[in-house]
Amino acid sequence: MSEETLQQQKGRSLNPLEMGINHTHIFQRFVTETGKILPRKVTGLTAKHQRHIAREIKRARNLLLMK
Repeated sequence: MSEETLQQQKGRSLNPLEMGINHTHIFQRFVTETGKILPRKVTGLTAKHQRHIAREIKRARNLLLMK
């Protein structure tokens, strides 16, 4: 996902702490096409939210909900 797309979507109110592993369609915004987790500079998340998103993405990967 390009930086421009994330910057456009940044304005949405989205609380990462309320998301669970079932929200894989939302997690796709925070990973590259190759599956790497995007850094905070690109996603615009706080450190706390970035850690939570990373943890949930890793859980979803382990349960084979995400590639």
